Amino acid sequence: MNWSNTAVNQEPEISPSDSDSYVRYENVQKTYDGDLLVVKNLNLDVPKGEFLTLLGPSGSGKTTTLMMLAGFESPTRGQILLDGRALNRVPPHKRNIGMVFQNYALFPHMSVEENLAFPLKIRKISESEIARKVTSALDMVHLKQYANRRPLQLSGGQQQRVAVARALVFEPAIVLMDEPLGALDKKLREELQYEIKSLHDRLGITMLYVTHDQSEALTMSDRIAVFDDGEVQQCGSPKTLYEEPVNRFVAEFIGENNRLEGRVTEVDDDYCTVSLASGEGEVRALRVDSLSAGDACLLSLRPEHIQLSASSSDPAGNSFEGQVQGLLFQGDHLRARVSACGTDSLIIKIPNTGDFGSLVSDGKVRVGWSAGLCRAFADS
Repeated sequence: MNWSNTAVNQEPEISPSDSDSYVRYENVQKTYDGDLLVVKNLNLDVPKGEFLTLLGPSGSGKTTTLMMLAGFESPTRGQILLDGRALNRVPPHKRNIGMVFQNYALFPHMSVEENLAFPLKIRKISESEIARKVTSALDMVHLKQYANRRPLQLSGGQQQRVAVARALVFEPAIVLMDEPLGALDKKLREELQYEIKSLHDRLGITMLYVTHDQSEALTMSDRIAVFDDGEVQQCGSPKTLYEEPVNRFVAEFIGENNRLEGRVTEVDDDYCTVSLASGEGEVRALRVDSLSAGDACLLSLRPEHIQLSASSSDPAGNSFEGQVQGLLFQGDHLRARVSACGTDSLIIKIPNTGDFGSLVSDGKVRVGWSAGLCRAFADS
């Protein structure tokens, strides 16, 4: 096992440069009552062809951000640009933007074919071109055989595919999706995640996607903008957000974490030494916030970053004695709950390699991890 302190503290990713910006939010604010800001000073750039997910809890401002781009809400302050064109005074139907909603928003009295033809007819496209585009869109979502059915004759997943096809059929500049898979069961939702991402990769179209489901965001996105309290807390690739959260909120919202409380006793460049509040010893960790000796802090540690061994030998790095409280087999990994570091609920994920050694419930173990994989945040 190698628990050495060799992690690199990389800078968080930044927005694309001006020349790459296709969608731009410039100092955008939104309030509904003139007092509470739902979106606060939003500055966000999206390059052409990107799949950007707006992720956050309910009320964080992500849907309002999407609806302002669509034109269904107006910024209280600031401006939104699409391909260099300010949209503030452009009505929704002239923005050339496709929309997909959670409730499908299909016309129940129209056939699938008629639903897809509708946005083309209002754009006064010829009948022959409409027929060609509708056929192409149905092929794209594998629903050509359902052209004459009405929405209520389709499953939920099929209806959502029709909604996606309708958003793409008129070849919009950008497609916006607001919780489009939220009403579907887990298996179907996962299938459509891959279908939507495959369509994006094949077409190269710009997509903005709103969800509160972190696993969905990690699966589908080129980049993720994590919202909380009307502000983007961090924007970057799924890997960056998961491995290098810049603050406590992002660390706790993206993925699963073990949390340990303590107080900084020593600071050494990018690292710090933390005395655990439980009195069980000291931990060396990557210093994310501007922590100084004496500051209270919170340690964040992913379950898969902890090594677990039945060996009593003392490895390098952070190392503690523990006792297994429970083991849960979950197919691709074993989930262990261990009493260590002053907590009875330290969660560890062990990859299923076919041999879990001599690990047993109530057995003595040693846990350890690299300092670079444990992040120290201000406890405030």
